[in-house]
Amino acid sequence: MKLRKNPLKNEEGFTLIEIIAVLVIMGILAAVAIPKFFDLQSKARDKAIYTAVSELKVRVNQAFAKQLLDGVAVSAIQYGADYVGTDIGEDFNVTSWNPGTTSDDSIQVTIEYIPDLDNPGENVVTKTESIPKPRTG
Repeated sequence: MKLRKNPLKNEEGFTLIEIIAVLVIMGILAAVAIPKFFDLQSKARDKAIYTAVSELKVRVNQAFAKQLLDGVAVSAIQYGADYVGTDIGEDFNVTSWNPGTTSDDSIQVTIEYIPDLDNPGENVVTKTESIPKPRTG
């Protein structure tokens, strides 16, 4: 019968220096990655508000086209919030919508983006934009 050696005696593991080196490398990576992560969050919030503005631009163009197809004269086309539709999602609020007169070239709109609906006061992004009215010809 063959006797087995003590398995704990023959096992080799990492040395303390190797473990410390790995921890130092992980710490350096974390120190570099965490600020980048927060910067990406900020950029994502800015991009989200620009996407909402783009959505409203599309809706303005759709309202213009619909009214033209319905036979409304170009000088009588309406750009009110009820014609265009300003409900662009629960995390966006259109806080102001000023289409001006029919002769104005743009609509002034202010959009508020609330990224965290559980904490509505945190990281809110607000953007005021001028949306050009469509033209014919």
